Amino acid sequence: MAALTLQLPSNLKLTDEEFELLVAVNKELRLELTAEGELVIMPPTGGETGNRNFDLLGQLWFWNSQKNLGKAFDSSTGFKLPNGATRSPDASWVKMERWDALTPEQRKKYLPLCPDFAVELVSETDDVEDTQAKMKEYLTSGLLLGWLINPKEKQVIIYRPNQTPEILQSPTSLSGEDVLPGFVLQLQPIFA
Repeated sequence: MAALTLQLPSNLKLTDEEFELLVAVNKELRLELTAEGELVIMPPTGGETGNRNFDLLGQLWFWNSQKNLGKAFDSSTGFKLPNGATRSPDASWVKMERWDALTPEQRKKYLPLCPDFAVELVSETDDVEDTQAKMKEYLTSGLLLGWLINPKEKQVIIYRPNQTPEILQSPTSLSGEDVLPGFVLQLQPIFA
């Protein structure tokens, strides 16, 4: 089952509080809100995608626990982007100075910023073009480095500000570059 997008009437704009309430009473659903006010309902992933995402998060967690340069997040974390969208990347990371600048109240809600680093892992139910559009939305919102990983095609698209996306076919690893210094994502378990 692919993601379902609900078109809301143009005169019905959910406030942050209303969207949070909607998510709270529908805990079994994973919801995002587009900048245009559309409600996106994403289905749960299958076992293979869940395992790949777990491996990705494990590698990111391990690096972050060693370096302690920021905060890492899983796919249940919502980011309130500058364009009004609320998005939940499969994995993300925010520099410590940006995290420290948030108030305790802001940390409890959808984070009012774009992550510095985000990963979208294409699952069987994802539309690749929609996922690419989401990565471009992150870029225009301040993303410093993004990876769109497509295990089925063994392909990675790397997104960087003010650059054409770089397409890699069957890479064995990815570097966190200067955004995540010293982080190397091993792709073998994700492409397996």
